[in-house]
Amino acid sequence: MTTKIRIVIRSFAFDHPFFENPFWGLPPYTRKIGLPESRVLYTVLRSPHIDKKSREQFEMEIKKQFLVIKTERHELRKKFFRLKRRRIFGAQYEILFSCKTRSDKGRQRLLIYTAFEEQVLDRESKRNKESKV
Repeated sequence: MTTKIRIVIRSFAFDHPFFENPFWGLPPYTRKIGLPESRVLYTVLRSPHIDKKSREQFEMEIKKQFLVIKTERHELRKKFFRLKRRRIFGAQYEILFSCKTRSDKGRQRLLIYTAFEEQVLDRESKRNKESKV
């Protein structure tokens, strides 16, 4: 059974080392997907009284990165705590987990067959009750 850890990182720093440096402890099989960046400009008057021409602009850039790490189920706890301990200053991150399970075809057939048998038995019992009434 494989488990995927999906991480969405939002960085408010201009050049965050987490995006640039490959040696931050991410495994080599990590898939990085770049998400769209956004830029917000704030304009503020320098003086509260007059001089409207004198303004100051501030900028906030938000860079986003989507990381996908594939792991085995028994390694999941260890990798989660490693991610939790890592301090990514100037960034927000959201961690999502997804698991895929695959069952045997024989087991699937058995489950389907037993469910089908239960439905048939329920129908027969309803018919018997109706015929007795």
